[in-house]
Amino acid sequence: MGAKSSTITFRTGDDQRKQLDNIAASMDRDRSYIINQAITHYLEVYRWQVEHIEEGLKQVERGEFVPESEWRKAFRRGK
Repeated sequence: MGAKSSTITFRTGDDQRKQLDNIAASMDRDRSYIINQAITHYLEVYRWQVEHIEEGLKQVERGEFVPESEWRKAFRRGK
């Protein structure tokens, strides 16, 4: 059985609605499908960012980071 779905309502500008409708038409899908795909993508990116930020903080707590003098040297080499 699929995931339970529920209805949410939100407001968006006419231009965004038109863009969503154009994308949906080009994919032969409905607007809800496109919005769900966009939300899924956003949540995946957000989760990825949070996981990497949390891992970075753990590395700092363990002292696993490049000293400022070293990363500044690396950036200067790129100029």
